[in-house]
Amino acid sequence: MRLLFWSGQSFDESGPHKEGSFKAAEARYTAVAQVDAEDLRRWLGKARDIQWDYKNIVRRKGRLERLK
Repeated sequence: MRLLFWSGQSFDESGPHKEGSFKAAEARYTAVAQVDAEDLRRWLGKARDIQWDYKNIVRRKGRLERLK
C-alpha cells in the first residue's frame, strides 16, 4: 500500500519519504502490521493543518505558497 500526502515534505519528520518535485511524500507498506497507528494519526493531523496552494501554481510560475 502506498500512502501519499500532498504536503508530506512539510511534516518535518523522517516518516514519509520525498515523492516528486513538489511537497508530496509517501509511506509504503507491504503488510498491515507495518502501519503504526500513532504515526498515521499524527500525519493525518499535519495533512489537515499544512496545505499548499496548488490551484495557483501556474499563475505563480511553479512557486508554491502555504495556505494555512
